[in-house]
Amino acid sequence: MANKSLFSSITSVLPRALAVNEAGGPAYKFPAKHALAQLAATGTFGNVFYATGSDQLDQLRKLIEEVDDNEFLAKLAVYSRERAYMKDMPAALLVTLSTRDTALMHKVFDRVADNGRVLRTVFQMVRSGQFGRKGLSSSLQRAFQRWLNEASTGKLLSSSIGNDPSLRDVLRMARPTPKDDARRALFGWLTDKPVDKWAPAGVADLPGEVQALKAFRAAETEEAQALIAGDLQVRWDLLADSAKGPIVWKAITRQMGPQALRMNLNTLLRHDVFKNGNKPDNAMIDYVAGRIADPEAIRRSRQFPYQFLAAYLNAADEVPHKIKSALHDAAEIACGNIPKLPAPVIIGLDTSGSMGCSVTGWQGRGRASKMRCVDVAALFAAAILRRNPDSVVIPFDTQAYTAKIDPSDSILSLSARLSKYGGGGTDVSLPLVEANRRYAKRRFAGIVLVSDNESWINSGRVYGYGRGGSTGVMTEWEKFKKIQRGHGIADPKLVCIDIAPYGNTQAHDRQDILNIGGFSDAVFNVVSNFLESDTNRFVREVEAVEL
Repeated sequence: MANKSLFSSITSVLPRALAVNEAGGPAYKFPAKHALAQLAATGTFGNVFYATGSDQLDQLRKLIEEVDDNEFLAKLAVYSRERAYMKDMPAALLVTLSTRDTALMHKVFDRVADNGRVLRTVFQMVRSGQFGRKGLSSSLQRAFQRWLNEASTGKLLSSSIGNDPSLRDVLRMARPTPKDDARRALFGWLTDKPVDKWAPAGVADLPGEVQALKAFRAAETEEAQALIAGDLQVRWDLLADSAKGPIVWKAITRQMGPQALRMNLNTLLRHDVFKNGNKPDNAMIDYVAGRIADPEAIRRSRQFPYQFLAAYLNAADEVPHKIKSALHDAAEIACGNIPKLPAPVIIGLDTSGSMGCSVTGWQGRGRASKMRCVDVAALFAAAILRRNPDSVVIPFDTQAYTAKIDPSDSILSLSARLSKYGGGGTDVSLPLVEANRRYAKRRFAGIVLVSDNESWINSGRVYGYGRGGSTGVMTEWEKFKKIQRGHGIADPKLVCIDIAPYGNTQAHDRQDILNIGGFSDAVFNVVSNFLESDTNRFVREVEAVEL
């Protein structure tokens, strides 16, 4: 008889893991399009646990060379910006398109550079020479000129916030021809040109928003500024440098939207918005808390809990308790925007050491989000659990942990509790092992793994190898499917959510397995659709983008 360890029936359906991941463990290499899509949805050009920003840039350029499909690059740039909410990666893809297909570049330019920050990032990447050019080509220049002439006054004012490069740098190199005197005066003001250089335009041609902003900055008293600020319809940070005191800051606060309030709690704290002399300003505290946790606004905007956890993690200790409680309440309300799954699932939550890395990577000069990969993963698990309470969360590193979960915990407290497990190495197959051993008598629609997929080698043992040279995940997944089919689940699914820009996986894409790169609000719906037998793959999600 032939060797049964080599020719058993299960190994005939399992592909061999021929790649090695960044941690030295067995893995499957993504096809070029999937690897590029995964990088575009997760990469920030920051230093993460197993890769530097320079590594990501090299990987991006290599994958772009392998993908000879400009339409896919255009769709991926749009997907990365509009659905994965990335900034740097879509800008890099847009610059690449400017060297490969100018028609497609023009077609997606405004959707990718949808605000001034991304526009300035595109400009910075062009000047860097990293993508084959060091200046604006005539085609790129036309795209910048169109953007600058068609942008609203408010959008241009917002775009003027920030330096290196500044909007002034962009205007001086793009050299747009103003469409009218109002735009001519605005361009002159934004580039600090003397008024006599604006001719035939003059100061009177400046848009009303700019006139009001100039009046605000020129006001001599705090009270005068506060009166003007109450009617100004410009971004709050255009007023920040000139604001003369707490009265002005309170007027600015009442002009800020819920998202701006949520993201700038520490700024408001520094400027005594929450104080009235030496006492708390309860009216302002109530106002900010109410705006943040407005149920109708949260439901209407379809916000998910992720944003509220980020705000909570970044809030200073001195931020009033009522406002922090509002962040908890808002996260609970946002859970109502998460789709209910067709049946309970097993959620494998990677809590290994590499998951302690900032979700945006470290980008030098201390710039890194306080939100770690493990925080994102724990929040996902907690949010799914809140909407699907019969699901099971299994935290793991090189051992699986029994999560002690209090159903009465708030979503943010639950996330914090889950993120504290583990911290060691990684064996991504463990949640499946536990599912097959401890939960074999229960029905599940499938398994969702949230990880950086870095099963690795430790003390001579290779975590993650399965039968026949496959990964441990694939071997255990076949066992799980057999068990669940015995319970009447005809088509269980495995979803691997990878929140790091590495380009390999522990489970090979196929009809019952979905690999997703990145974590954004869209992930919840993608997971739900896949478990409901929507067979679209991650690459197909990108290819479905309409240009």
